[in-house]
Amino acid sequence: MAIELFSIGTELVIGQIQDTNAHWLAQQILQLGGELRRVTMLRDDFAEMHEALRSAVDRETSLILMTGGLGPTPDDMTVAVVTALIGKEVVVSEETVAHFRERRNMQENEALNEALLKMATMPETADVFQNPAGWAPCIRVAQQQSTFVLMPGPPREMKAIFEAHVAPLIAERYSAEVATARVYVTMFEAAVSPLMQKVMERHPNVYLKAYVSLRKADGDTMPVDLVSTSTDGADADAQLQRAIDYFHELVAETGNLFSLEEES
Repeated sequence: MAIELFSIGTELVIGQIQDTNAHWLAQQILQLGGELRRVTMLRDDFAEMHEALRSAVDRETSLILMTGGLGPTPDDMTVAVVTALIGKEVVVSEETVAHFRERRNMQENEALNEALLKMATMPETADVFQNPAGWAPCIRVAQQQSTFVLMPGPPREMKAIFEAHVAPLIAERYSAEVATARVYVTMFEAAVSPLMQKVMERHPNVYLKAYVSLRKADGDTMPVDLVSTSTDGADADAQLQRAIDYFHELVAETGNLFSLEEES
């Protein structure tokens, strides 16, 4: 039941634009109980995109989320790649055309320009969800055991579509509960890492991550996040507390200090 995320755009791969979408989506997926397995950035290259998405299907990825490549320009080829991958034809969504005409106060017989027509084109078996903050709609289509969900790249549009159409899908499919806490230790990463590994070995559903870059100004105190996941909220909280207690015990044995900032 894993989720993979693909961020489409040469501008992302070459560092011209920062992929803030992936960071935001990863946070949302975690809070909704989903399991995000991979985050991949891809250039606007048909063959590379096709190969990467085919690999995700071969891995039996349950939900494949994509951002970008749904616009009207020649390098926007996400729909074409997915359509080719699933072996279907592209069609113009009459629902989307009607939506465009309504928003632009167009007559029923008035032709759409090429840009709008391209954004209304999708795989013939797809479900379409209109964009509340822009033009390119959200597209959902199945292939074998995988479901593709295509979202536009502009962050404002992506967030609006995710909250309206994608978050409910994730919440319906996934049932994990998450509990998190941040603690501080007066240790360096090399020294605390073996202790973190011991905690994760004893509590395999709790993930620990130290943040060297967030070390406090005094240079002595470093934050460590603990993330507990379970199918039950109370169990997630309980195993988080057990992991915190064990981690505290291990740190205390080294003679270093341990403090808890907050839990959620």
